[in-house]
Amino acid sequence: MRPPKGRTWGRRGDTPVVKVTAQGTKRVSMAALICTKTGRRPRLIYGIHLDRGPAEGRRKGFTETDYARLLDAAHRQLGGPVVLVWDNLNMRVRRTMQELIAARLWLTVYQLRPYAPELNPVEGVWSHLKRSLANLTKHNLDQLTALVKTRLKRMQYRPAHIEGLIAKTGLNLQPP
Repeated sequence: MRPPKGRTWGRRGDTPVVKVTAQGTKRVSMAALICTKTGRRPRLIYGIHLDRGPAEGRRKGFTETDYARLLDAAHRQLGGPVVLVWDNLNMRVRRTMQELIAARLWLTVYQLRPYAPELNPVEGVWSHLKRSLANLTKHNLDQLTALVKTRLKRMQYRPAHIEGLIAKTGLNLQPP
């Protein structure tokens, strides 16, 4: 629930202060896909996972099953085979994830080289989202989740912005 820091204006001698509570370990985790198809506008598909506090043995962020659900949703929305290019996050190369991928015959996965955020257009989504949340304080997890969903939905309806994120990577995503 720690908000990203940003810059703001204030009266000389009167520093603006944003109060933040440090209650618990609640968090909103997100995963997103930028999807392209020849002749169609690019799409942003995302999933959100809420962690409402401590629980023994439970993961705070996205699990392999959550990623599989996101991929299944993308497959349904796109209506065809999916070629996935993603980074080398340790969870994505685990045996459990490899088994979930192997069970989906419509899915082909390519791994980016280790630590290559400049090749991942979704990094631009997170950067834009964090900047848009700077200096905003939400009092509970539900308010934060609603704000994040609103900002991501706004990005979904800006295909030119998504095209810009893809162009910034320098990758040619057109089929050969």
